[in-house]
Amino acid sequence: FMSKRKEPKSTNMPRRGGRRLYVGNLPRDIRERELEDLFYKFGRITEISIKNGYAFVAFEDDRDADDAQYSRNGYDFDGGRLRVEFARGDRREREDRGYTGDRSNFRMVLHGLPESASWQDLKDFCRPMGDVLYTHVDRRGDGVVEFKYEDDMEKALDRLNNTEIRSHRGDYATVTVERDDGTYQDGQGPSDRRDDRRDDRREDRR
Repeated sequence: FMSKRKEPKSTNMPRRGGRRLYVGNLPRDIRERELEDLFYKFGRITEISIKNGYAFVAFEDDRDADDAQYSRNGYDFDGGRLRVEFARGDRREREDRGYTGDRSNFRMVLHGLPESASWQDLKDFCRPMGDVLYTHVDRRGDGVVEFKYEDDMEKALDRLNNTEIRSHRGDYATVTVERDDGTYQDGQGPSDRRDDRRDDRREDRR
């Protein structure tokens, strides 16, 4: 099932509400369609404003902006790495994004999350198992959780497999869990790559 792409609103009016991202290290001839291709999967876009070598992209939902910033910062694009940050005035503390400042190797991957699930839903779901350091949810229905202690991760693997999770929007799903073997890429799977961008542009200009 493919969700219909949602077109951004006109960029001529200032944004009201939502979250605004600064996107740097862009080619100077970047087009709006290419930015939309990079960000539309994370949620509803309310603004795309292109400047000289950088742009602003705004989302209607805070959580979607959080996911986009995490997944696209440092992303390989047209021979460079994107710099994606919250625009001035739109920053929150890093722990508000599900990140406490610590990391560990005790990572668990969840599959089959509700489409509306967020990092905060995942953190709430796993917090009864122990100290959660970090959570991330991608748009493929997968997520990752890092625990501070190995025993807490083992408990979660044992107790949360084939259990039901509820999202903040009231959607339910039964998830499966497994130990992360190092292959989970926090939402940056091969299908997201835009390595064919040069070829697309070459075709457009013929």
